[in-house]
Amino acid sequence: MADPKGFMTTPRRVAPRRPVEERIHDWKEVYPGTPGRALLPIISEQAGRCMDCGIPFCHNGCPLGNLIPEWNDLVWRDEWHSALDRLHATNNFPEFTGRLCPAPCETSCVVGINRDPVTIKNVEVAIIDKAWDDSRVVPQQPEWHTAKTVAVVGSGPAGLAAAQQLTRAGHTVVVYERADAIGGLLRYGIPEFKMEKAVLNRRLKQMVLEGTQFKTGVEVGVDVTGQDLLDQYEAVVVAIGSTVARDLLVPGRELAGIHQAMEFLPQANRVALGQEVEGQITAEGKDVVIIGGGDTGADCLGTSIRQGARSITQLEIMPMPPEQRPGHQPWPTYPMTFKITSAHEEGGDRVYAVSTTRFVEDDQGRVAGLDICEVRFEGGRFEPVPGTERHIPAQLVLLAMGFAGPERTGMVDELGLELDPRGNIRRDDHYATNVPGVFACGDAGRGQSLIVWAIAEGRSCAQGVDEYLSGTSKLPRPIGPEVRQLLV
Repeated sequence: MADPKGFMTTPRRVAPRRPVEERIHDWKEVYPGTPGRALLPIISEQAGRCMDCGIPFCHNGCPLGNLIPEWNDLVWRDEWHSALDRLHATNNFPEFTGRLCPAPCETSCVVGINRDPVTIKNVEVAIIDKAWDDSRVVPQQPEWHTAKTVAVVGSGPAGLAAAQQLTRAGHTVVVYERADAIGGLLRYGIPEFKMEKAVLNRRLKQMVLEGTQFKTGVEVGVDVTGQDLLDQYEAVVVAIGSTVARDLLVPGRELAGIHQAMEFLPQANRVALGQEVEGQITAEGKDVVIIGGGDTGADCLGTSIRQGARSITQLEIMPMPPEQRPGHQPWPTYPMTFKITSAHEEGGDRVYAVSTTRFVEDDQGRVAGLDICEVRFEGGRFEPVPGTERHIPAQLVLLAMGFAGPERTGMVDELGLELDPRGNIRRDDHYATNVPGVFACGDAGRGQSLIVWAIAEGRSCAQGVDEYLSGTSKLPRPIGPEVRQLLV
């Protein structure tokens, strides 16, 4: 184990962020340098807090099954090369999860039963950032080529993980992306201040050098058909994500100035990367209301602050969660507690237990505000609380209420892929769909979820595809989708 007394003698410390008054004026990551560099002065002592418990529940908390106690011990011993090997053994992209994952591993950390948990996420990103700085992340060429071909549709974390695993297994893999650049939501959904795109680009360069091929600006179901892919490739992986946004159908929804979050965020990302966006949706000088209290809402908040919004209000229909783990969500489950992201540190107001009743129009046909009322959960539904109605001014409203599944038009309907009762692509324990040779992974099959789940799904799906093509597979397979649903 690491420091035998570390969990008792060393307090938890996390990576310091840049001052708010500095970072809101640029689009760089909120940490000085990189998160890993910001952590290096304290990372050894923090890794030493891992108590090497008899049953490491952090393994169960992590969908990837990361070997957390092992690389904590190796970092404490200053064995960074071995720590990187153990990290990459289960995770293709730790620089993504180390920045974007909400760290369910930490809420299941044994130290966290009666103390602050180990800073697992911080140790993870320190290992990989230092490895990139030291040029220790290199292409991994397959031992042999199988002459089997695979098309991966979608280049988000699930598609990229599946593609990298299958390339390393020796198959010829081509990734199709309908946008003009690879990365899916990692490219145009995640703001720069959470993950700079240079972090994505360097990993894509590694994949190209390994042999993965990328085709951008190609929408399957429009530019090519799903049947075209089945005719050309021996297997097809559908990793198109969950992109059907939930809407808010109340009076006034048709007014100008009301947009889905994924209309707003990609435009902001493009501008932050130096591109021009004609007719950009911007928060500059406006009263902004964000409907939805999750990560996407927080991304809209941080983006609106940097664009110069006059005021920002974030609405959430659920009541304000407690700061401490509630009794009905005991360790090691993931608790719903009050969280303050880097964007929430920067400004804006959060209002809980409210629902929008209508949008109000100005004299130019644009949104001028919205009427809300408090709600309480009764009889299995949210009921308005009489006498709590009020008005909030808004010239820009952003809907960040989550996603309802993959797009049906195009590839899904064209191939006749069956859907489950939740509207996601149905697949078996090997990630195979009802169409022979077609597999599905990530949010398209699981439903809207975390980046760590997407990578885990991509890795597991790759094992299923490899077994389908070769009869057997040496690729790791964490667990199947049916078991995973029980662990949510």
